[in-house]
Amino acid sequence: MPNHPVPTADADAPPTAPSDRAQWRYRPVHAFRHHPALRAATVFAVLALCGLVILVLLRKKTGTEGFLVGIGLAVLPVPLLLAAFRWLDRVDPGPWKNLIFAFAWGSGAAALIALTANTFAIRWIATATTTTDEDDLLALGATYVAPIVEESVKAAAVLLLFLLRRRHFTGLVDGVVVAGFTATGFAFTENILYLGSAFGEDLANGASVLGSKTFGTFFGRIVLTPLAHPLFTVCTGIGFGLAAATARRHRVRRVLLPLGGLLLAMGVHALWNGSAVHSPLGFLAVYGAFMVPALALLTWLAIWTRQRELRTISGRLPAYAAAGWLTPAEPLALSSMRARALARSLASRAHGPAAARAVREYETFATTLAFLRDRAHRGAAGPDFPAREQELLHHLWQRKAVAAPALTYAARATGRVSTPPPHRDYAGPNPYRG
Repeated sequence: MPNHPVPTADADAPPTAPSDRAQWRYRPVHAFRHHPALRAATVFAVLALCGLVILVLLRKKTGTEGFLVGIGLAVLPVPLLLAAFRWLDRVDPGPWKNLIFAFAWGSGAAALIALTANTFAIRWIATATTTTDEDDLLALGATYVAPIVEESVKAAAVLLLFLLRRRHFTGLVDGVVVAGFTATGFAFTENILYLGSAFGEDLANGASVLGSKTFGTFFGRIVLTPLAHPLFTVCTGIGFGLAAATARRHRVRRVLLPLGGLLLAMGVHALWNGSAVHSPLGFLAVYGAFMVPALALLTWLAIWTRQRELRTISGRLPAYAAAGWLTPAEPLALSSMRARALARSLASRAHGPAAARAVREYETFATTLAFLRDRAHRGAAGPDFPAREQELLHHLWQRKAVAAPALTYAARATGRVSTPPPHRDYAGPNPYRG
């Protein structure tokens, strides 16, 4: 056999595993990147500046006490929402830096742009129409302006990651998770404004706790509808996710899907805001007719998507097992979240944290390889498919000595393979031992 695997653009013919794993070395085709540290620093500086400006504006609008109370109350649902979206991405988790960017964009840049644009739009409506009542102006802005502005600026984060991080933006789940993180950040900042302003009014009026505007705002925005903004923007994320999974030859479809998702997000947002500002009964009707079914649909989508991803792993990786890169039991273990967790636990007990980390990385690279191969079969993989495939195989080969025995044992222990485990304790080779 050759010492180096032969890259191929044919997804039906994976490279043959080298006979001598010690001699094979991966030679990257595109290893050089232009100033990544400078780009990251620039993006961080811009987002930090936007965050600082929006915090100053919020403090000015709400006062110091209202600002602090707003932050304390608005932060409560954030960890739960982020954990839920991260759980959805558990099978093939994207890089944290992409999710941090999405959250920072939503809470900083998007909120700042939306606050500025909405203010100018309301002023323009006041000068361009005969409407002078402040409540009417706010209702018009909330119904017709805010949905367009806010969903557009939130969609910008999804678009940027879709264009600039395509390696990690490959399907429906990626679109939903990125949109969810962006919208959660945006809702966090918006809730600071509403809760802080309500507390300032209550402080001035001496209202009681249960009868206060702060309590009503907290119950409505934090308890009753914490998923409102994420659900709106997830429509956009689904559009981008479907576009990412669409074959590259369908160019019109790849453009129309994100646009359709964005328009749907705007429409649902406008319906939601309109019902809230015009009639309490209308709000309850939209809440029951939209929010509850949408939450149920999102839950079903999360479960269905995870099962689909695991089926993709079990369906695509056997080709690499046949070519000699994986053992026959590994695709079965990698398509079970229980077996994957067991493999990491076994490696940790037998050889320590370094082995567990190697198994975790192995699982991640194998999952990415399965999804890459699936996109190639659907014609959605890019021209760099052979180089990307070889890169992932290189990472697997580096960790195979410790990961393959752990996964094979886990497959047998969890019943994924009919034969029983050959021994009680995992005792695979330890590459970290002198």
